[in-house]
Amino acid sequence: MPPLAPSAVVIATVLLGVGKLVPVPIGVGPRYQPRPALHGACRVAPLQAGARAHVELFANRRVIIVPASIGVRGRCRADVWTTEPTGVVRFDGAATLGSLFRVWGRRLGPRRLLSFAGSVRLYRNGKRVNTDPARMPLRPGDELVLEVGGYVPPHTSFLFPPH
Repeated sequence: MPPLAPSAVVIATVLLGVGKLVPVPIGVGPRYQPRPALHGACRVAPLQAGARAHVELFANRRVIIVPASIGVRGRCRADVWTTEPTGVVRFDGAATLGSLFRVWGRRLGPRRLLSFAGSVRLYRNGKRVNTDPARMPLRPGDELVLEVGGYVPPHTSFLFPPH
């Protein structure tokens, strides 16, 4: 995935109060725009199948892009994968946030989000969850937000596009 232009800094917004949208800039550089990868087994299966959850990542009050093609190589895909850089994660069967990060070949734990160190805060559908983020099960329709560094008010839901 090519790096995003500095002018493309506002792709995420948070709703503060009644009707007030606050832009959240995309972080600059490869730490905020990581490349996709496929680590582990894959099989030929439809890319548009599976349940969907939405995952948002933030570090230092900046958006981290969840890239397209995590868990995808040609027509082969893992049990957790992405098809576009929107944060929509597809999965078959029981999966966790840790499953996504393992397939991606990236680090996730209570004190690590990708290359960012610090206490990782996890929100499910807008509510704080105090658990190891890698153990958080993916459930259809969930909005999952991971933050390290400064606070960004988490979204409570995501409007998924039609299949």
